[in-house]
Amino acid sequence: MDLDKLTALELAEKIKQHQIGVLDGVKYVFDNIEKKDPKVHAYLETWKKEAFTRAKQVEKGIADGTYTGPLAGVPIAIKDNICIRGKKTTCASKILENFVPTYNAEVIDRLEKAGLVIIGKTNMDEFAMGSTTETSAFGVTRNPWNTDHVPGGSSGGSCAAVAAGETFLALGSDTGGSIRQPSSFCGVTGLKPTYGTVSRYGLIAYASSLDQIGPVGRDTADCAALLEIIAGHDSKDSTSIDRKDTDFSKDMKGHLLGMKFGVPKEYLSEGLDPEVKESFMNALKVLTAQGSIVEFFSVKTMEYMIPAYYIIASAEASSNLERFDGVKYGYRAEGCTELHDMYKRTRTEGFGEEVKRRIMLGSFVLSSGYYDAYYLKALKTKALIRQEFDSAFHKYDVLLAPAAPYTAPKIGESLKDPLAMYLGDIYTVAVNLCGLPGITVPCGTDKKGLPIGIQMIGDCFMEKKILRAAVNFEAGRGAFPLAAEGGKKA
Repeated sequence: MDLDKLTALELAEKIKQHQIGVLDGVKYVFDNIEKKDPKVHAYLETWKKEAFTRAKQVEKGIADGTYTGPLAGVPIAIKDNICIRGKKTTCASKILENFVPTYNAEVIDRLEKAGLVIIGKTNMDEFAMGSTTETSAFGVTRNPWNTDHVPGGSSGGSCAAVAAGETFLALGSDTGGSIRQPSSFCGVTGLKPTYGTVSRYGLIAYASSLDQIGPVGRDTADCAALLEIIAGHDSKDSTSIDRKDTDFSKDMKGHLLGMKFGVPKEYLSEGLDPEVKESFMNALKVLTAQGSIVEFFSVKTMEYMIPAYYIIASAEASSNLERFDGVKYGYRAEGCTELHDMYKRTRTEGFGEEVKRRIMLGSFVLSSGYYDAYYLKALKTKALIRQEFDSAFHKYDVLLAPAAPYTAPKIGESLKDPLAMYLGDIYTVAVNLCGLPGITVPCGTDKKGLPIGIQMIGDCFMEKKILRAAVNFEAGRGAFPLAAEGGKKA
């Protein structure tokens, strides 16, 4: 049976109906990894033997009723900043190249309990700092649609793996758009949940007040089903929220008649690629054809979103990453005879350029004399941005925006100008600053054949609204093509 066009839910259903074995799905994924990943480099590590053994266990568990969930037997990939007991978790950084956790992240325990089969760890920007998956210490990941181009970041490995058919599902993390932007670049669907919905226990932190684990899949229904598995209160995470409304797939296919969508006018102004804008406007027509109402409104704080985000994120990163000093775990510089020299050399040799840049920025804005001028002002700006979004949600059910101002750039272009790379996050960072849920769904391609995504943003705890909007949009849009076989050049 041809598995190429099956979603994760369709695969799981065929497994339950005994039309496909769990091992068949796992073999299909590893065949694609062997064929495509030498070029794409979505994975840092895979575990074929363990996956085959796990597949046999899950098959037996499905038969005896141990695993009854809608995704039992489905292969899944994990971003390499999420801890798995006994497996290397590097954050794509030299400083953690040999770190092996002694515990599972909460989401891993939930995946195993639900009967999914973990395939391996995916590549990422180092410590999730980047928008292209080029800052990894272990090599660049390439976009399966065109291997001359980046897959986006920092969850580029997870999104590329789904796009290339090297897995059916993946977990990523989103700090400022790191699931939604690479999903747009790779032509897959990615969801960032409301802050606190998914436990961060076992997620190696970049910016603790912004980070959130989320699903990546071939379509919205896959993401909703995976979110149901990983969502829920966790006493090990002080930011975890005890939600009762985690049946995200329920009522997802309800109609859009009368639903109000708001589009920030500023998001469609200077800096937006004309092809992206055209595809976005066509997506609005699909939604209005289904009986929804689309209106444009103004967001006055847009110009402050990127500065506020990078000041807050870098400040938190500088604190979170101070633990990597060569003393407790991870890389240690050799030949050091004095403590402070060991600190300095370990961090100099262990961290990459982008991580160092953000640590220095964060340390600067937290330093005496600059805290009030920068960090405190950024926190106040964050509050103003949240107020503006709160006002918007009094009028609209869902906000719509491009996921990125352009399609996937060529490899090497973004790192030439870090500031330009930061500005590429303009449409995604507010969601994290405000703790909101957001989903990216493919809505078209440009003239080079590279995917374009539309972003749907909901108020806090309103995942069901954006999921319903996304499912209906998919129905109106029609089937979206898979990435070119093997990642061919355009």
